[in-house]
Amino acid sequence: MIRTLLALDGTLVRGALALVLDAQHDIRVVAALDSGDPVQPGLREHRPDVAVVDVALLDADATPVGGCPVLLLVEPRRARQACDLLARGRTVGILGTAVAPQAIVDGVRRLARGEPVVDADLVVAALAEPGPLSPREAEILAMTAAGHPVPEIAGSLFLSPGTVRNHLSRAVGKCGARTRVEAVRVAREAGWI
Repeated sequence: MIRTLLALDGTLVRGALALVLDAQHDIRVVAALDSGDPVQPGLREHRPDVAVVDVALLDADATPVGGCPVLLLVEPRRARQACDLLARGRTVGILGTAVAPQAIVDGVRRLARGEPVVDADLVVAALAEPGPLSPREAEILAMTAAGHPVPEIAGSLFLSPGTVRNHLSRAVGKCGARTRVEAVRVAREAGWI
């Protein structure tokens, strides 16, 4: 029996995946954590054979506990972050969040056998263009992340404050964020700034 821990945001998704995995003859879900539950203590407490974790919930510096392989579920915009973890040996599997449930079932089985699981589309996304931000948008967002206010950014780049705000608005939209702070977080995690 493959003891599996789930750490996914969203009750519906987590519950549905738990049902799919528990319906398998060789897989049992031993814990289902959400965004409010720390992943590392859950791994230590439940000692799963495989953990299925949303990359957004895994601490970037975290390593699997006790040799437990981790199957990261990754949004394409976070593909670079997941591939960085994979390259550092921090995990042994990555799949996109849009994969069919059977792909996750297969991934859990493969990881339990010690086989790697890699979504080729995510690798391509990570190696593709560095991100959706133009060089100017990335520069202005990075300056914003460093705490520089719009007038200071405008002065140092010889732009009007309105132009800086326009670049920031486009960067927020391209990051799929609602605020500048969220855009900075998304862009950092994706490696765009």
